[in-house]
Amino acid sequence: MSTLNRRHLLKLAGAAAALAAVPRVLNAAVAPRVVVVGAGFGGATVAKYLRMWGGNIDVTLVDANATHAACILSNLVVTGALPLSSITLGFDKLAANHGVTLLQGRAEAIDPPGNTLTVNTASGRKVLPYDHLVLSPGIDFSPAPGIWDPLRTPHAWQAGAQTTLLKNQLAAMRSYDTFVMTVPKAPYRCPPGPYERACVVADYLKRKGRTGAKVVVLDANAGITAEPEAFGRAFKVTHASVIQYYPNATVVSVDSTTRSINTSVKSIRNAKVLNYIPNQRAGKIAQQLALDTAGFVPVDPLSYGVAAHPNVHVIGDSCSVPSSFGKAVPKSGHMANSEAKVCADAIIRSFSGYGPDEDIATSSACFSPITSKSASWLSANFIYGDVYAADGSVKGKGMHRVDLGEAPPDRVNGDSYEDMFQWAESLFVDSYA
Repeated sequence: MSTLNRRHLLKLAGAAAALAAVPRVLNAAVAPRVVVVGAGFGGATVAKYLRMWGGNIDVTLVDANATHAACILSNLVVTGALPLSSITLGFDKLAANHGVTLLQGRAEAIDPPGNTLTVNTASGRKVLPYDHLVLSPGIDFSPAPGIWDPLRTPHAWQAGAQTTLLKNQLAAMRSYDTFVMTVPKAPYRCPPGPYERACVVADYLKRKGRTGAKVVVLDANAGITAEPEAFGRAFKVTHASVIQYYPNATVVSVDSTTRSINTSVKSIRNAKVLNYIPNQRAGKIAQQLALDTAGFVPVDPLSYGVAAHPNVHVIGDSCSVPSSFGKAVPKSGHMANSEAKVCADAIIRSFSGYGPDEDIATSSACFSPITSKSASWLSANFIYGDVYAADGSVKGKGMHRVDLGEAPPDRVNGDSYEDMFQWAESLFVDSYA
């Protein structure tokens, strides 16, 4: 495992895909139409770069909300270290600076043969014709059996009101109370996120003097899925007096009315806070397309197009990218930003009569706070080419992880904590400004 320099990691936040050629500017007589669904990091970025790189492409960005609450840094909103406003991102600059047309509404139906998308807006249903459609709707949930009410036992895995709800529940905890949280079965949005949340909640309880309070982590996976060195040390050393970690904890049932949960290894009743994060699948509108066994949309990583409908693209958390065994492409805001640029490039090339560029790469970087003053970091880079099965044989083409950088123990520190905000701001600007 190679360890990347933290400064290099920061540069990745605002960079285009490392090996992608800069597309040609399109000057067609009739502006081609691209409709983008979802204004998270994937959708906002692809809309922006289609306009920046593509000349007179008509780009409409559809989202149910007037702003986007980023999951990035949201765990610091849970602990009160940041206000929700600091991760609330507007779309106005996409319109003013890049000419993106904004439409607030909920995408309801795709008609691939007719090349139209139906959107439910405050003024009624609108049917949008498109030449290319890009879906970046984030995630949907697959909750376990039982009675799950996210207003009682929040997931806070879609930032905004849920983040505030979990923040208020955490603030109400007292000494000897228990904060129970689950880690969903991979793949899920933001692999380090649940472990990061456990750390900052534990740190909060210690700083607030909540004597005897516990954080119980019920992980559906066999072990820590991201940054195992940093989080393993955090669980066993830094927060050993607060965090109790249980791997292989498949959720059997949940009851929000009593804040109780049953798993294959441990059951808890009447927790003070139950932060149940269900297993995940593609966002609802993307479920109208063919899904893999995990519930996500398989795509061609050269264009993020769908096999049955090449002019329909899926990027970000909803897509399933072919990759080498044990080296899955993560679902993260940074990766969505990176995939969006490859997708924009491929769409522009198609309008010019060219196939997609095969000399492409994507990257994902993140920082994870461990305490209120320290953070770790992780970076992964992927290059298009052969991907490999568990036995080492070539199983096809896709995105192969070429290196993985993780903060060594001496870099889980205050410098990384400060760099975290620079990284986030760079990504926010690259996607939304």
